[in-house]
Amino acid sequence: MSQENVETIRAALDAMNRRDIDRYLAHCTADVELRPPTDPIEGPYIGPDGVRRYFLDVEDAAPDFHLHADRIEAVGDSRVIGFLRMTATFRTSGLPADQQVTTVYDLVEGKISHIRVFVDRQEALQAVGLAE
Repeated sequence: MSQENVETIRAALDAMNRRDIDRYLAHCTADVELRPPTDPIEGPYIGPDGVRRYFLDVEDAAPDFHLHADRIEAVGDSRVIGFLRMTATFRTSGLPADQQVTTVYDLVEGKISHIRVFVDRQEALQAVGLAE
């Protein structure tokens, strides 16, 4: 199941980069929860409506937002960690961004149920029990 979960994450990332919200949601549970780095301030995005709002927020802030997968690995049978690079140009400032992010995905029966995005790789590794 772990390799299938990795492929699910790859397919979801492709859908996100193509802005295909319906295809992205097809890889998620009905109660999916997305916690971006801004979660402590803005709160999580919950369910399909939350994910749709996240896509709209991303599109509004940075229309050329793109996630590049450097490495995606299974962590056990129901968790995947993605080492990603986010590129974007912010609409309001025109400033480009190129940042490493680490994303932890929890899956239930092959569907994404929980997404946590970290800008601190060590924090992500700690979250999945891989930190030294």
